[in-house]
Amino acid sequence: MPIDKRIIATLVAAAAAFAGGATASSADVAAGRHGSWFTSWSQSQQQLSGRVLDNQSVRMITHLSQGGHALRIRIQNTFGTSPLTVDAATVAPSDGGPALTGPAHAVTFHGRGNVVVPAKGDVWSDPVRLSTEPQDDVAVSMFLAGRAAPGEHGSAFRNNYLSPAGSGDHTTDAAGTAYTATTGATYLVSAVDVESSRLRGTVVAFGSSVVDGTGSTNCGPGCTELGTNRRWTDELARRVVTELPAGRQIAIANAGIGGTTSSAACPSIPGQFAGLDALARLDRDVLALHGVTAVLYYYGTNDLADACGADQILASYRAVFARLRHAGIKVYVTPITPRPGYSDQNNLDRYAVGTFVRRDNDCGGACDGTMDFDQVLKDPIRPNAILPAYDIGDGIHSNIAGQRALADYVSLRMITSR
Repeated sequence: MPIDKRIIATLVAAAAAFAGGATASSADVAAGRHGSWFTSWSQSQQQLSGRVLDNQSVRMITHLSQGGHALRIRIQNTFGTSPLTVDAATVAPSDGGPALTGPAHAVTFHGRGNVVVPAKGDVWSDPVRLSTEPQDDVAVSMFLAGRAAPGEHGSAFRNNYLSPAGSGDHTTDAAGTAYTATTGATYLVSAVDVESSRLRGTVVAFGSSVVDGTGSTNCGPGCTELGTNRRWTDELARRVVTELPAGRQIAIANAGIGGTTSSAACPSIPGQFAGLDALARLDRDVLALHGVTAVLYYYGTNDLADACGADQILASYRAVFARLRHAGIKVYVTPITPRPGYSDQNNLDRYAVGTFVRRDNDCGGACDGTMDFDQVLKDPIRPNAILPAYDIGDGIHSNIAGQRALADYVSLRMITSR
């Protein structure tokens, strides 16, 4: 009797998912297929850390936008010039501090407890059967027996933890006493997926420091909230959980890197942001994530500050938007927000970019919708500046109140449309 090809395809897909290599395509998500993987947290690597790890452990705290019945992690060596070996890794529930609040679960890679991450490369782990809920903190602990310079995302806006050099493997320690040092960066781990039958997609915020959340620890003069997850993307994730029905739940992932530009022609400091323009990092920081159905795009403020004009910015927009839409991913764009340091020409270019974005509310057919962050943040008395109540003092970035205002403005109906 001939074998049903559909059964073979199902078995192959199931095997791939168990091995940690399956992705949830846009078609899978749109069809509402169950048991798919969705990126629930991410922080894009931007450079090598100035720290060298040497026979020690790190404990990185990841804050999930959505939970699931299993998870897997992504470890990157994007900026490494030689292979990097992680000798052991665990995941465990956390309250944000160095101590664990539940059992540590061993992480494997193709069935092995250690993994070699190639230079310029990355690896995804096998699934780990750890149940999580929306807004859970998960500690990702990793032990490196040898010497290695880890890649980092420099703006964790929280403390992460390290044991002393030479202290060995503390990945399973429930107490946090071995982790005697802190860092404000996130090392090695760059994404966490959850497996869930109830999620319908991952929405990725993609851009520079406004996306990354600069200012999100500022709660007013002399007030700092470190590790409270107050980026506008965190606030948006909380809105999703509380305001959307069960059948329309999505994950929110953050792919912001401060200081970056949309156009490769724009960085004014040679080498500092090389390879971190929007198109160059699109595959690594957006398309390599799982279950992505939409992107919230904010780029351009650094392009203008680095002497790029509207033509260069819009050329990069069109190239990025075309790639995303070809992949079946919707694109929602905000005009460039005010910045008092802009020249008259900068503001003319900002206006031209905003006119393009707002054309027919879909970039004249090049994107799928708009988010008027510039209108949310602007001072009505000085429209080329941020509202003082939202300004952290640099004229560019918004405080916790401003982050919440941005999150409240995003249309949930728009970003969950199919």
